[in-house]
Parts: sequence; C-alpha cells; structure tokens
Amino acid sequence: MKPLPTLASFFATAGLLLAADAATKDDVKAAAKSLADQSSYSWKSSIENAGGGGGGGRGGGPTDGKTEKGGFTHLSMVRGDNTIVAILKGGKGVVKTADGWQTADELANDQDRQNPARFAARMLANYKTPAVQAADLAEQVKELKKDGDSLGGELTEAGAKSLLSFGGRGGGNGPEISGAKGSAKFWVKDGALAKYQFSVQGTMSFNGNDREINRTTTVEIKDVGTTKIEAPDDAKKKLQ
Repeated sequence: MKPLPTLASFFATAGLLLAADAATKDDVKAAAKSLADQSSYSWKSSIENAGGGGGGGRGGGPTDGKTEKGGFTHLSMVRGDNTIVAILKGGKGVVKTADGWQTADELANDQDRQNPARFAARMLANYKTPAVQAADLAEQVKELKKDGDSLGGELTEAGAKSLLSFGGRGGGNGPEISGAKGSAKFWVKDGALAKYQFSVQGTMSFNGNDREINRTTTVEIKDVGTTKIEAPDDAKKKLQ
C-alpha cells in the first residue's frame, strides 16, 4: 500500500497550483510591459459583431495603429464608410479633417453631431495603446489559465460593462448596461505580447432603446522595433 501524502505536502502542492494560476496575470502584465519597452510597434485591431448587434459603424471597426516609445501614435480607423486618421502624443490628439488637422477642443464646437471626426476626437481622450490596454484587460479577468497556446479567462462583470460601452465613456449620461459578461485571451511570444482578444455580450439601453451586443475584438501586434512614424508638420504644431 502506498503511503498517503502528508498534510504538509498536500498544502504545498495546492499552494504551487494556486501560485501558478496567480502568476498568469503577472505573466501577461510582464509581456505587455516588454512590448511597451520596445522602441516602436504596429498593430491591427478588428471587430466582429455576431448577429449584427453592436453596430460596426460609429461604435467600432478595424484600426491600424503605430506607436513609438516617447513619440507619436498614429491611428487609421475605419468607421462605417469613413476612414479617420488621428495622431496622439503626450496626452494630446489631433484628427485629420477636410479643414486640416483639428484638436479635440476644436471639434467639440462642431455642430454636426454626426461628424465622425468629432466622435473620434472624444474617443482619443481615453485611447489606450495595446500594451496599456492588455495590462488593464488582464486585471479585469477573474482568473487566467492556460488555454492551448494562450492564456484565457472570464471577465468580471465590471470589466465586461466597461468594454461593452467602449471604455465606459459618457458618465451618468452613458448607456445602461445589463447582462454583461465576456472573456479574454492573450498570446505571448518570446516574453512579449503578440496578440490578445476579448469578447463581450450584454444589453445596452440608451434613451429607451435596447440593443443586444455580442462583440469580439482581436488585436495583433507586428513590426516590433521596426515601425516608423512620420507625423506631418501641421499635426505636430497642433500637438505642441
């Protein structure tokens, strides 16, 4: 008869398993930091709306991004039939319009509420590059576990609500979210974040109208250390 494991060895093994689970969040945050420490990188963000909910129009669409450490971040965002180009640096952002590069403050005075550039300018105030977003996303997961070649887990309700409303913009005037749930996955290669994905579902209610949301966002990192950004002089002046 094999001897039964001692109580000490049982708790030691359980402790190692718990430590392994807890370490996965740290692994993702470390991978995100490794990416942030690179001189530059590019990414492509794509959004898939199941069942047509969550409208890809103004609310979401593919984004091609580039960023340099301590330098500029360049975004090209497709929103419906429009492609919006924006540049950020030091917490400030400008959007390319028919009238040239404009700041968020300038676009805030635009009376055309359907102007996609006006909407983009509001979004830039809370924009997070992938390295920052992924680290925040890892904190919004209940528990991360190994899932094939990725680390995955379910989102907290608060995390899912925030992502359903694209970062929780709008404060008290924002939409009401119910039935929020979701999940996230992260892929790490050579110690750095290579890709991440999050899916959210729920009901968004605004002005008495309900919309069922089922949205998956995938962000793939590329051209690490070789990405270059050439910001136009007019945009640079606006960002000073």
